[in-house]
Amino acid sequence: MSYDDYSNALKMGQKEYRARLLKGDYPYLPALDEILSFVNVEYEVSLGLCEIPLELIVGTRTRGRTNSFAANFMPLLGSHTEFAGKWVQLCTSLQEEGLRDAVKVYEFMNRFYVLEGNKRVSVLKYLDAYSLPCNVIRVVPRRNDSKENVIYYEFLDFYAVTHINHIYFSEKGRFSELLKQIGTPKGEVWSSDDRLEFNDVYTRFRKAFEAKGGSKLPITVGDALLAFITVFGYQETKEKSTQEIKSDLAKVWDEFVVLTEEKTIELSMEPSKKSDSPNPYKNLLNLILPENANRVKIAFFYEKTHRTSSWAYSHELGRLYLENVFPGQVETDSFENVVAGENDLERMEQAIKDGYNLLFTTSPVMIPASLKIAANYPDIKILNCSLNISHPTLRTYYARMYEAKFLAGVIAGSMTTTDRIGYIANYPIYGMAASINAFAMGARMVNPNAKVYLDWSTLRDREVGILHDPEINYVMDQDMAFPGSVSRHFGLYRVDGDALDNLAMPAWHWGKLYEKIVRIVLNGTWKVDAAVGSRAINYWWGLSSGAVDLICSQNLPQGTKRLVDLFRNNICSEVLIPFADEMRAQDGTVMNAAGQVVSPQDIITMDWLLDNVVGEIPSILDLTEEAQAVAGIQGLSRTQAPEA
Repeated sequence: MSYDDYSNALKMGQKEYRARLLKGDYPYLPALDEILSFVNVEYEVSLGLCEIPLELIVGTRTRGRTNSFAANFMPLLGSHTEFAGKWVQLCTSLQEEGLRDAVKVYEFMNRFYVLEGNKRVSVLKYLDAYSLPCNVIRVVPRRNDSKENVIYYEFLDFYAVTHINHIYFSEKGRFSELLKQIGTPKGEVWSSDDRLEFNDVYTRFRKAFEAKGGSKLPITVGDALLAFITVFGYQETKEKSTQEIKSDLAKVWDEFVVLTEEKTIELSMEPSKKSDSPNPYKNLLNLILPENANRVKIAFFYEKTHRTSSWAYSHELGRLYLENVFPGQVETDSFENVVAGENDLERMEQAIKDGYNLLFTTSPVMIPASLKIAANYPDIKILNCSLNISHPTLRTYYARMYEAKFLAGVIAGSMTTTDRIGYIANYPIYGMAASINAFAMGARMVNPNAKVYLDWSTLRDREVGILHDPEINYVMDQDMAFPGSVSRHFGLYRVDGDALDNLAMPAWHWGKLYEKIVRIVLNGTWKVDAAVGSRAINYWWGLSSGAVDLICSQNLPQGTKRLVDLFRNNICSEVLIPFADEMRAQDGTVMNAAGQVVSPQDIITMDWLLDNVVGEIPSILDLTEEAQAVAGIQGLSRTQAPEA
């Protein structure tokens, strides 16, 4: 019977050999020695005895036996050779007695190359074994900037915590993101129970994913698993059966498809004109159907109350604006004190039970719950107020506040008498560095000597220092005042001793933005927007849409007002593009050449500061607990703490 096995294995090897040749690929096992001849090796280290998945064993250490095997480790030598006889004996032994001796392998870039035990690997692969014990020596390449090298070094950090080697990713940052989703505290090493739990989840997910055709996608199982638990949660996934995972996979399949695309986010920079045009078929249906059949019930979810939070208050104004614009067509309500991770999912589900079919979650910390709602209730339209989210099941919306901050910078730069201007930022999240830099660019455009001194209101155990600098008499502070607050520390103001004179205030006109999104729903063009495929839709509208503006004080000099109006009109007509000049970072690096326009995606993810900004982007560890929760989801890359 074993010679029949060898004959079958030989056919498999020959088939692989021919297929490789037709593609122009190398048909034999790769030899690590040849690979390393082009690599700078940093060091080698023994890992001892490890259980290695057979799919990760891809070649031999030396060229000695490479031509005896096809690239899939199946034999290529004839059935009457000595090699074939030994392969048959080994096959019989492994089937009757099991594996007695560990195979010796070298690991390089999380792929394994056999030094001793090629035939054992060949037989076990033929028998469809999953893994085998190996004595492993790791060969570590010298660190460089290539994507593959960076991902491998991230894997080394992950391995030091988990001792897991069978999961890998195709993009940078995903190993640390996986640990974050699992909930592993920095510096904590996994126990054997942690590994068993994860291996169980991974095995069941992989089985379900491949059964659904996941192996046809050009992503790793790790990529897919991370996307899955980002939506459904790791703890919840541990409790799911393979069949339940299969069912949930169908709900979020676009989450995996989007990972295969170079462009994962579709940015809507301006409202579509279609959303403002009446749909004649929709109007016809309105005549036929009962009056309330097309009514949209809209729920808004706030972290705090509109009486205690300027952010919630601005969205509440937007909600009331909707009711005035769409009398009889929409019904709205707000849900306050929604705590992420505690009651947010429960309150969203209750709203759906109460008939609400359009949900706006107004904080990035509600993204996890929003994703679960989007996956489990595909007929419900849900949007989160955030930027740069690449989940196709969840739409997001935000406003290009950097355009209004540019205008505020023009005012500050033209009016300062000391060339020192203060800027108090809050959360170091997507879009924040763009707002700071746009403000600094506006100031420098009218005053080449202007410098912007940056501080943060969300730093832990530290006061905002620039308010005590006597040479800083113009300050850009939080966008809006708290409802009922007597404080004048908002917008752009002039400091004169203890007195403040408010000059301009950036305004979030959420009502305008909500109106245009609701029109998309009412006009039946929601699915038209979805025609971009599996990419995530992010609405990111600016001055020209009315979503943001800069409200100027009547005390502002008339000439300055006219200057602001000129800049505003030029931005709206795209005659002036703030990020189209030469820009240098604080270290002197040219980040953009004169005449080139920074892409919207690069503006969103901007994590550097202009050379006329004095200050820095803080680490997440320096922030208050509340700010850490937001930055942990939407934080700039410089915000994130270094890996343990």
